Amino acid sequence: MGLRVHDTRRRKKVDFTTIEPGKVRMYVCGITPYSPSHLGHARCYVSFDIIHRWLESKGYDVTYVQNFTDVDDKIINIANEEGIDFTEVAERNIEDYLSAMDAMNVLRADHYPRVTETIDGIISMVEILLEKEHAYIGDDGVYFHVESAPEKYGLLTGQNIEAVRAGASGRVGGTGSGKRDHKDFALWKLAKPGEPQWPSPWGAGRPGWHIECSAMSLQFFGEQFDIHGGGEDLRFPHHEAEIFQSECCTGISPLVHHWMHNGFVNVDGEKMSKSLGNFWTITDALQNFEPLVLRHALLNAHYRNPIDLSEQFLEDGKRSQAKLEDAYHDALTVWDEVKHNQIVKLPRPELGSDGLAHTLGMLEKLGEQCAVAMDDDFNTREALARINAAIREISKML
Repeated sequence: MGLRVHDTRRRKKVDFTTIEPGKVRMYVCGITPYSPSHLGHARCYVSFDIIHRWLESKGYDVTYVQNFTDVDDKIINIANEEGIDFTEVAERNIEDYLSAMDAMNVLRADHYPRVTETIDGIISMVEILLEKEHAYIGDDGVYFHVESAPEKYGLLTGQNIEAVRAGASGRVGGTGSGKRDHKDFALWKLAKPGEPQWPSPWGAGRPGWHIECSAMSLQFFGEQFDIHGGGEDLRFPHHEAEIFQSECCTGISPLVHHWMHNGFVNVDGEKMSKSLGNFWTITDALQNFEPLVLRHALLNAHYRNPIDLSEQFLEDGKRSQAKLEDAYHDALTVWDEVKHNQIVKLPRPELGSDGLAHTLGMLEKLGEQCAVAMDDDFNTREALARINAAIREISKML
């Protein structure tokens, strides 16, 4: 059996397929760099790093794009509070993020596009959506009209648009913006005093959040690509909005072959987030734990399952990583002795055979077991369990 992945849109595991044989185009939503990155971010990007690595190990040529939302309300507010340009806030937090990812042995993406570098592409998409009557101009910007493509509603979440209509009771969000329906979302926001702005046919302003990723994926991958990833919290509204925008703009469906989402990192039963104030920054965590310990702990859960973060969770990861490193160094020592003919057998009388040959057979089987686990929707927890079981067995022979 080949690689199978859980597709959020289809709500089940499916055979992994690509648009172009042997090539994978993968887009993962990146950070909004208004403050230092936290362990929720680490969980996402370590998960997709493993996916990236496993695909390459299977011979795929992977092009990986991860964006930076480098202009945003929160970035602007922090810049105003500190009396600096918004670009300084974004830049320092991007540098912090990349440094943390490097420390955790996360491979760099091939491209890191920024919103501020994609304005022309965003404006072009909005113009097309207006021409096709999927968007309209309100008092404070341009909005996507969700009811222009109701069949796309709920594709990632299963929400029923009829139920949403019934529950709305005619409300439109109370923004005073001329938005026609509460389901509609901003494509272009007219600038407020003191905000960064770019010229557009509808007045100076800046992009809405959702259109940014649609424009960046179109720039690098065109009308369709293979994997779109991100945190569970991005399924709605962000990723569903991308489906609306991109598919209505290009007329091509589906936008993505495989939608993939990692589970939350929870603290005391609540999702870790900056807005809730219950987050641990990666930098803080690295003061107490080695980078590979954090990586190991995060991978000791299936990427789609939630993680309950605690000191104990990280301490367990520390012990597990230490056992793995000890076993690795012991194995190197034995292998060095084997190469120099200082040892030719590992006595195991109960096996009735050469313990070294038995060990090599175990390792070959372990490789096969780990491959089966990883081909089953990148099941790192199962792969690590197999590795730990092998370590316990092999340690008896050393």
